[in-house]
Amino acid sequence: MPPLPASSPILLCCLLFTAALCPAARAARFACNATAPRASTCQALISYAPPNGTATATLAAVRALFQLRSHRALLAANGLPLSTPPTAPAPTPLRVRLPCLCSGGAGATFQRPTYRVRAGDTLDAIARGAFAGLVTYQDIAAANNVSDPNKVAVGQQLWIPVPCSCDPVGGQPVVHLTYVTPAGSSVAGIAQEFGSAEETILAVNKMSDAKGLLAGQVLDVPLRTCGSAISNTAIDRNLFVPNGSYILTANNCVMCGCSSSTWQLDCQAAQGLSSSFCPAAKCGDMFLGNTSSTSSCESRTCSYVGYTNSTSFAILTNITTSNTCNSGMAPMAQLAHSSAFRLEPAWLRWTELVVSLHVVLLCLGYLRQD
Repeated sequence: MPPLPASSPILLCCLLFTAALCPAARAARFACNATAPRASTCQALISYAPPNGTATATLAAVRALFQLRSHRALLAANGLPLSTPPTAPAPTPLRVRLPCLCSGGAGATFQRPTYRVRAGDTLDAIARGAFAGLVTYQDIAAANNVSDPNKVAVGQQLWIPVPCSCDPVGGQPVVHLTYVTPAGSSVAGIAQEFGSAEETILAVNKMSDAKGLLAGQVLDVPLRTCGSAISNTAIDRNLFVPNGSYILTANNCVMCGCSSSTWQLDCQAAQGLSSSFCPAAKCGDMFLGNTSSTSSCESRTCSYVGYTNSTSFAILTNITTSNTCNSGMAPMAQLAHSSAFRLEPAWLRWTELVVSLHVVLLCLGYLRQD
């Protein structure tokens, strides 16, 4: 074996030092254990923050990147007015609703999004650039049977398997949000932002310690959804809407929104949005969504119960009674403790300092032998 050149120890040390300070992105795997046909698929949310300088700066560009079927779906997921034009700047981050499929104990977005390779693309550039770290190049390579991540053909169509989940949390239905952790974040801060609990996020992501959170880490953040009166026999029985968003259902004849002020689904007839005929949505002489008081503490609402197409298209309604003197409150967000760990640059973290020190000592020993 020929001797190493004099520069080899120095080069090796530099590579080891760089690797210690810049850990590689890790593939995320979201637990998704549902196996029943109706439970193994759902609508999940993706939090997308396009990197600076990318072309996905408008709502239309984001819709095209994720192959969303309608502009309205993007507006609904973000609680934006239906009058918002496709050319409007995309908020950062932006929520994207995509179908999720559970298989083999893990979840990934079903069939979408896909990406057509352009000249100069690499799998890592696609993962980090176009899709902002929602996946790793290893995820894309495995999903598309790519043996060499550095060799992809121009024009090749790739499936981008964004991690997602359909599992209930604590026995309650939730909408799972795929979230890329920004630098400077903490588990406690993320929990407070999304109205969750630190313990829930740690458990769902199988994290033993909040101090292990890394910038760029892809987290599964379960979002509480509004309760509803939708029947188990309705076509849209799995209609789960999180706070701050709405959804169009019943062939775009009904708009249902969720607010943390009541945590009950608020559904109204959608005027002029459907291209087909919308049947009347009433409870006797009350229109869908209308409320009347029966006492100082009790009210009656014409609630949405779903829609059917068994014999003909029908919107189902029912009168529900609620106690307005004891309305549901949003769960208290977990406050960040003074000792909550916040992400710092890698060279300030104790773990990286210890590893770096060992690398330096190893290099010095190596150079003395040379």
